[in-house]
Amino acid sequence: MAASRIALGVMRMDVLNKYDAANVLNTVLKRGVNFFDTADIYGFGAGHAHASSEVFGTALKDTGVERSDVFIQTKFGILIDYSNGSARRYDSSVKNLTESLDGELVALGTDYVDSVLMHRPDPLVDADEFANVIDTLISSGKVRHVGVSNMDPWQIEYLQSSLKTHIQVDQLQFGLMHTPIIDAGIHVNMSDDDAISRKGGILPYSRLRNITIQAWSPFQSDTQYGAFIGNPHFPELNNELDRQAQKHNTTLNAIATAWVLYHPANIQIILGSMNPQRLSQMIDGDTVQLERQDWWDLYKAAGHRVP
Repeated sequence: MAASRIALGVMRMDVLNKYDAANVLNTVLKRGVNFFDTADIYGFGAGHAHASSEVFGTALKDTGVERSDVFIQTKFGILIDYSNGSARRYDSSVKNLTESLDGELVALGTDYVDSVLMHRPDPLVDADEFANVIDTLISSGKVRHVGVSNMDPWQIEYLQSSLKTHIQVDQLQFGLMHTPIIDAGIHVNMSDDDAISRKGGILPYSRLRNITIQAWSPFQSDTQYGAFIGNPHFPELNNELDRQAQKHNTTLNAIATAWVLYHPANIQIILGSMNPQRLSQMIDGDTVQLERQDWWDLYKAAGHRVP
């Protein structure tokens, strides 16, 4: 998968006008980001499915970028009630996945996506049915790679048991203040809450199975206070981010990005900001050379206990 380690997530792009959307796109393209992540349900501001993909597709044309020069990933499998933003159901049926992907292709203005992910684990999924849908989409040329999102190892193993193609991606929430894929490994053989394996060992599993983890919402605090950068509710973390930013002559946003990218699992990071200046700072993190102790100091400053 020839995609940059940093991706732009376009979930919030549906509220931008065509000029602002093109500006965001140009900002990341000039910085070497060629990977764009969307989903059929992204359209919460506009109030309908495919809205963000439509705006992104238009911006892609307006910038004059060749389709072959970018990597577009979408996700399907959730039906949304846009009146309240909640999920009606998760749906891995042939009809839903096929219609959803076709809708995305129209919205994006392309005849294929580079990768498609099952967005959430459907408790009613049938592995053979899912495999048949994916095989059909790949053989038709509409999809080139397949992955999943928010799944644990056994859910992936079940789907992989019927698939002819390798599941290459698992998209999971991960960032300085959302670290359950790491915490349980640190607290093995302990009786505290951090020892609870909420992700089923997905981090070592993904490395063994050559599955790339993609980190979504890496700047969220996982609390009611939202993003943690510059947030007064998280003074210890921001003080450490500032210390590291001064040490490496960069910004807090860059350090938070660098922390995710430092992990040897070669995790990809999905940036969701629509602010060009903030995006540029985040992308700077790809060039920051953290030291091993830097990574641990940030982890502890985020409130994670090291036994």
